[in-house]
Amino acid sequence: MDPLTSLIAACVAFVGSHFAMSHPLRAPMVRMLGEKGFLGVYSLVSLAAFVWIVLAFRAAPAGTPLWPGFGDLAWGIASVLTLVAMVLLAGSFAGNPALPETPPEKAAQAEARGVFAVTRHPMMWAFALWAIAHIVAAPTERTLVTAGAIGILALLGAHLQDRKKRALMGEAWSAWESRTSFRPRFGRLFGAGWIVWIAGLVLWLALSAAHMGLAGFDAGVWRWIGIV
Repeated sequence: MDPLTSLIAACVAFVGSHFAMSHPLRAPMVRMLGEKGFLGVYSLVSLAAFVWIVLAFRAAPAGTPLWPGFGDLAWGIASVLTLVAMVLLAGSFAGNPALPETPPEKAAQAEARGVFAVTRHPMMWAFALWAIAHIVAAPTERTLVTAGAIGILALLGAHLQDRKKRALMGEAWSAWESRTSFRPRFGRLFGAGWIVWIAGLVLWLALSAAHMGLAGFDAGVWRWIGIV
């Protein structure tokens, strides 16, 4: 199979399996396998598809940019976007009242704090911003396929999650939605707290430092100052 075709197939498998197992197939799989069995299969399928993406991405030729802008300005924009993404991601692990084990009444009364004052889907928007940043910095065929798949999975997944939660939790979820926003209110990001910003900065520096080993070229601030 052609490397780019393999990459497209891997991305379709990754995104399609996520949507299928998160929505129409979840209930029958849980009945058949139990909650833990379902989570195990879900994790294995997701990991296998992700590994396929990584291998296919590396096998696909880097190619040339599909439009102008492959320069320092694009990399600067991408660096800012990924820093914001890492701050949202770091803050998404604490204080989320929409987790499955959270009682509906708690979600109904929860305040939108930290990154949840920015958007009720900080993790999903972190992935979406990561995808946009990579398309801005490296608009090649393999990047568009991979980042496009991640972006679609994140934003469409967030939308479907809202719809599912609305059906499961009713007024409790509606109350949480009324105090939050689907689209990020980036002006509120500065009020997320210094701990979240430090965690996001450390995560951004670490992942961008690992970019050379993962993708073969420097990213973030390391693109300009290098790694000693």
